Amino acid sequence: MNIEACLKAYKWQFAICISLFVFTLVACNENDSHAKQDSKPHTNSSLVLGIEQPNLYLPLLDGKKVGLVVNQTSMFEKQHLVDFLIQQKIDVRVMFAPEHGVRGNKGAGEHIDSGKDSKTGVAIQSIYGTNKTPPNDLMSQLDVVIFDIQDVGTRFYTYISSMHYMMEAAAKHELTFIVLDRPNPNGKYVDGPVLDLAFQSFVGMHPIPVLHGLSVAELALMIKGEGWIKQANKLDLHTIAMQNYAKSMPYELPIAPSPNLPNAQAIQLYPSLCFFEATALSVGRGTDFPFQVIGHNVIKLGDFTFTPVSKPNAAPKPKLQDTRLFGQDLRSAKIGGLDLRLLVDSYKGFSGSGETFFTHPEFMDKLAGTDQLRLAIEAGKTVDEIKANWQADLDAYKQMRQQYLLYPQLGPINAKYQ
Repeated sequence: MNIEACLKAYKWQFAICISLFVFTLVACNENDSHAKQDSKPHTNSSLVLGIEQPNLYLPLLDGKKVGLVVNQTSMFEKQHLVDFLIQQKIDVRVMFAPEHGVRGNKGAGEHIDSGKDSKTGVAIQSIYGTNKTPPNDLMSQLDVVIFDIQDVGTRFYTYISSMHYMMEAAAKHELTFIVLDRPNPNGKYVDGPVLDLAFQSFVGMHPIPVLHGLSVAELALMIKGEGWIKQANKLDLHTIAMQNYAKSMPYELPIAPSPNLPNAQAIQLYPSLCFFEATALSVGRGTDFPFQVIGHNVIKLGDFTFTPVSKPNAAPKPKLQDTRLFGQDLRSAKIGGLDLRLLVDSYKGFSGSGETFFTHPEFMDKLAGTDQLRLAIEAGKTVDEIKANWQADLDAYKQMRQQYLLYPQLGPINAKYQ
């Protein structure tokens, strides 16, 4: 470790001690709803991310050949992780590109090319589309793989699917796999149907609920611990836990995790609005407010109007492109967690119209991880009746989840794994 890293480490340790004391005092005055803290989202200034603790992970990289699973969120002190590691004389051999690419400028579902990073010259290997599993000849050249990507806490957000495949490849080649942890902006919620493996896909790899309430490091521990990857026992997994973090803590992401989740409101609405991707309705892809509106050109579900257009770096071919839509503006809506009311009410709005609501029922079932949600909506079940149907599985998941948690729901932080 160099002198600068040592000085930073001591500074962080001192800051952590002070902030833990303050955090404890604050936590003692908060009730279970955490309403006061939730009412004003902010980035906690005492929070220390996994990437911000190089004293814990640089020793694991010394003299090793390293691969990175990164994107535009992989930043450390206004510097990308790859640039920081190269400055530290770490031998970075390749960056693995998930959906949206290593710089985050590709639209949802767009092809990701392999090649070289224009800034560093480091090789780029796509792990999206037909290349979900990295090539054996490339993995055999590595000693360590680092995963550092900001997630949003929903099962169908594909970065965690990419992590699954990279963990499996690392286990196969007996590599060290390091997860630099980051907050889950929806971390206080655990809700939704637990995935039935009969509906497993790239938008749902694991038997977890839609809102799983885990950080990526906690999920990695669960994937290994539950044996959800081949040869899980061979994986040398290291998690660099955050400091001064609790799941109910508001966290507004400093960098958009993908082109169509540009702000905190979109991220809050995403768990509820993503189901509309399998319907006739637009969620605002191709506008300046994706995942903050819903609308349709025939069925008027509200008075707000908008027109999706092609946006090459976010939505090259948005649904209902160049068509005036009528619907609802949700940019100021107070919706959090998994709220099914919009979905159920919109389905009712289509009833008797002759228009098809679930235009892609198989995709809906993949997003839900079951066909029971769609069938319940079609049968006219209420939101309460629908949620009651998945409660037993959700309770069992919550119990299983306890052994993998690194952070409390409220209160001072004492990370169990580092």
